[in-house]
Amino acid sequence: MLFRARLGTFLTFALGGLLCGVWVARMPALTDKYGIGPGAAGMVLLVWGVAALIAMQGLRGVIARAGSRAVLRIAVPLSAATAALVALAPSYSLLLVAIALFGMAFGVMDVAMNAQASVVERAHRRPLMSGMHAGWCVGAMSGGLIGAATAFAGLSFTPSVFAVAIVTLPAAFALGRTYLADAPVREGRAGSAGAGRGRLPAAVYLIGALTFIAFMAEGAVADWSGLLLHEEMHTAEWVAALGYPLFEAAMLVGRLVGDRLRTRVGTRRLLVGAGLGTAVGASVVLSASAVPVALAGFFLTGLMVCTIVPTMISLAGTAAPGRSAASVAQVGAMGYGGLLLGPVIIGFVAEATSLRLGMGLIVVLALLIATGARLMPLASDSDLAHQALSEAREPAGAPEPELARAA
Repeated sequence: MLFRARLGTFLTFALGGLLCGVWVARMPALTDKYGIGPGAAGMVLLVWGVAALIAMQGLRGVIARAGSRAVLRIAVPLSAATAALVALAPSYSLLLVAIALFGMAFGVMDVAMNAQASVVERAHRRPLMSGMHAGWCVGAMSGGLIGAATAFAGLSFTPSVFAVAIVTLPAAFALGRTYLADAPVREGRAGSAGAGRGRLPAAVYLIGALTFIAFMAEGAVADWSGLLLHEEMHTAEWVAALGYPLFEAAMLVGRLVGDRLRTRVGTRRLLVGAGLGTAVGASVVLSASAVPVALAGFFLTGLMVCTIVPTMISLAGTAAPGRSAASVAQVGAMGYGGLLLGPVIIGFVAEATSLRLGMGLIVVLALLIATGARLMPLASDSDLAHQALSEAREPAGAPEPELARAA
């Protein structure tokens, strides 16, 4: 049962990455289809992010009452269906409507699948979050490669994205049978309603602030890599589409070893090193005069940034004992604020100056992550593991496994 839940959550992350990866990789085709520039493309990303944030406003209460399993069984198929609407939108105005619907469905799915990953992680009693996020990389990399292949074949934005959306819809329904039930919410003085909606510990908001910055950096690379290679370095569209899957391939490699690396070097050292490495990788991209060097820079950036967000989500899952889903939802919502602002700010800076200069913001953000992780008061890794074990002893709708040494 636990293995099925772990695999199902991993595949849910992969499905989400696939849905996003294919349309992000075809951003140049999207701009060609509607005849828009970087500013209007940034508006598409803005609408997508705002819609996701709006949908997240009541999510803490929903997950606390219904659980991430029930939410995912609705949100995952809905994300696939609304992605098909994005592909079929015949005009720019209708594209904004479709992307808003997709953003709302996907925002709910994203927070719920992170909450489900926290449930699975606590049931196994050892770090698993980076491995779960590796599923996202598998999907996003696959979506990017599909985007590159369809661009090479001369297919437009519409058939490329629509085909992926239709194929993933039945898989979305099938995954609903694999999820674990959430642990019961602990009632505080304010009762269960307060547990779902009351103020969370300050640590949750500090974690959320760093997640906000990390999502800004990660989203900026993902959303603008194709246009940087195509517009600034004048490479072919199909070559430009390779930047995103290469970035995700590096993130996949890093996330597959991220949990073990965190156990070995500690949370703080991992986060500081990841922030500094991300700054170096982004600098290589921005200073590159040749496409292969830029692609190598994207790979290095992905390899460095990959562990930041899953580590933050994992910390959120243990920062408020008995209220894990609410904590993950809060950190996820704050992270989406960064995912919203980063690419949009870069879009407007690029419109006024150049995309290369706009993406220089990534270096600044990465250095802020390293500084914040160095100064942020974090519990020791052993304390965090102890919290996770305490939560795992509460009934969670799944049999308790043997204590794992890796915790």
